[in-house]
Amino acid sequence: MTKGPFMQKSLLALAVVLAIPHAVAADNPADDGELEHIQILSHYDKLRTEAGSATLLTEAELEKFEYDDIHRILGSVPGVNIREEDGYGLRPNIGFRGVTPERSKKITIMEDGVLIGPSPYSAPAAYYFPVSTRMTAVEVFKGPAAIKHGPQTVAGAINLVTRQIPEFSEGGIDIAAGSDGYQKAHGHFGSVINNVGFLIEGVSLKADGFKDLDGGGDTGFEKNDILAKFNYTMRQGEFDHTFALKLSYSDEESDETYLGLTEQDFADTPYRRYAASQPALMETEHQQIMFSHYLDADDFKLTTRLYRNDYERAWRKLNGLLNQQLNKVDEDLSTILSDAERYDSQYRVISGQQNSISPGDTTYYLNMGTNDREYYSQGLQIDGRFDFDLLGFEHTLSAGLRYHEDEIERKHFEETYSMVAGMATDTGFGVRPQTQNVESTKAWSVYVEDQITVDALTLGVGVRGELMDMHHHDNQNANNFQDKTTRIWLPSVSGFYKLSEESGLLFGVHKGFVPSAPARSATEELETSINYEFGGRFNDGVTQLELVTFFNDYKNLTETCGQSNAGICGEETFSGGEVDVYGLEAQLSQSYPLNLHLEIPYSFVYTYTESEFKSDFDSVFPQWGTVQKGDSLPYLPTHQASFTIGLSSADWRITTAVKYVGDMEEVAGDGAVLSGFQTPSNITVDLSASYDINNYGRIYVKVDNVLDDTEIVSRRPYGARPSKPRQISAGFKYQF
Repeated sequence: MTKGPFMQKSLLALAVVLAIPHAVAADNPADDGELEHIQILSHYDKLRTEAGSATLLTEAELEKFEYDDIHRILGSVPGVNIREEDGYGLRPNIGFRGVTPERSKKITIMEDGVLIGPSPYSAPAAYYFPVSTRMTAVEVFKGPAAIKHGPQTVAGAINLVTRQIPEFSEGGIDIAAGSDGYQKAHGHFGSVINNVGFLIEGVSLKADGFKDLDGGGDTGFEKNDILAKFNYTMRQGEFDHTFALKLSYSDEESDETYLGLTEQDFADTPYRRYAASQPALMETEHQQIMFSHYLDADDFKLTTRLYRNDYERAWRKLNGLLNQQLNKVDEDLSTILSDAERYDSQYRVISGQQNSISPGDTTYYLNMGTNDREYYSQGLQIDGRFDFDLLGFEHTLSAGLRYHEDEIERKHFEETYSMVAGMATDTGFGVRPQTQNVESTKAWSVYVEDQITVDALTLGVGVRGELMDMHHHDNQNANNFQDKTTRIWLPSVSGFYKLSEESGLLFGVHKGFVPSAPARSATEELETSINYEFGGRFNDGVTQLELVTFFNDYKNLTETCGQSNAGICGEETFSGGEVDVYGLEAQLSQSYPLNLHLEIPYSFVYTYTESEFKSDFDSVFPQWGTVQKGDSLPYLPTHQASFTIGLSSADWRITTAVKYVGDMEEVAGDGAVLSGFQTPSNITVDLSASYDINNYGRIYVKVDNVLDDTEIVSRRPYGARPSKPRQISAGFKYQF
């Protein structure tokens, strides 16, 4: 991976990013800033009256379990479907309401209201995901609530909120250590001097890993993250102005692989890693710079953001075996590991039991590929909100315009390794260039929504536009290029009807859309959907209840083949035709007082999801196969539930979280390598406890996977992969 200087490429092409700033839940007064949050979420002791499904996880919620893994954080949010991979959430696979969780590529991911994926339009697979440890809030939007946040609008959006500059001098430290070499060091300090504020924050996370690598070595990771913020506030007449600068840098080294295990090896030693994965290494580097201006008047608010993200990664991992006799790549790894008896020699080389060069047998070299990529994304965005009365009705007019550019440059190459006495060794045969291309997008986005309040009804009518010019060219073939233009408009209607001061109904319908890759033919049908939702809320100050039903009607579901889904079909895109996804989301929370000093807070979240293809077809996409009408989508559990209960006093608290995930199909139809396989249903129990030492800080202890259950969470990319085993850690937090 080529390490370029920070902000290596110019900002010449930037234009306007608009992200609406709004207030947050009143139970978290430290997060009352306008620059980072983008959605109005009402007080917890009052009925929320916004239309659309939206969930806010406050800093207090995030501190209950001190999770570093976004998968575990989102376990308390209804409608989220996840495919585990590495146990630490290093490469999240997140979907909402049935969309593929593959690399979170069909949800819009933001940090502080700005697109944070490496290349959200051109290559949306989220190989970079912000460190959740330093977030002070997480906002999740689904249905019509997500129409303001594109480009991916078929499912929803997630906004990760970083720490805001404090009003007074404030700081803190958080250090922790635990099993499998886990370590965390987190510190921050901020202050305001003469209307100039600043914040400095740093996080370091590391672990040795929980897998046992044949031949020895770590299977863990190390991540570092540094954040700096500066702002200046002033008042000019009736307007308050805030000018802000945000700088961030992060890097990662992880000994992670795509290689899993055979069924038998998983049953015998689920945390084993084969010798062929010894050279595996992911190296990444991410930088961000963002200038912001926030203008606030009584009835008018405007936020402008100018941003630039640079991301580089190089991931060396086993791509397959080279058959010297046939002078070509052998059977793909999924096929070998799913039938190790048939492919005994190949399996023995992968597992280090047989040398690559073995007398009397075919020579099988290790085909080690490094996917070296460089990304950038940049833009200028402005969001505004205007409250006014017209014709006797109350109006809240929201509008936004964004110009965005992003690009991915792929510089993939492969090297030949040899298995010798259980060790994967570079043969020195040299480097073989593979995929060498560039994909880029220039996009204008615009949305307008008017929320009109008529007595008890608040009706929102809006539209989003995505206007994209895309480019693809192959660096190895000058004649292989494409320029294409896409223009699409996405209407939305939503509403909330207040039945009483404690209850109300919500409803909505909107058109969803996923951009197609720049290399995909401009004549192919786009992925679009019509999404419906209907539900209700209740909040009497003690009990909060929300029930939402949804129906997503996909006109043309698409998927892209890649190594992360065990594909050997390059970056080809496949169409699955019409697909229906429907279900129910429910969440309930209460706090029961035992006496004046003790209370029992508890919450329950349940998601029911069904899906079905609406036609028969044959596909070489490895997650579909031969599909018949009525088959369901892979990696989508029918039932998911989580229950959290605690016991708390003024200075100590204990909380237990129980999560259930139903079984999931590995393949939708028949005829594929993993057809008929399921990931089993599983129950995970996490426990946390903390104690406040007066003014001297807080100590905490947490146990992930208390029962130490081991299940197959996925057989992708290549072979069976285990859930994270029991991890015990203890930490100390001090605020000053």
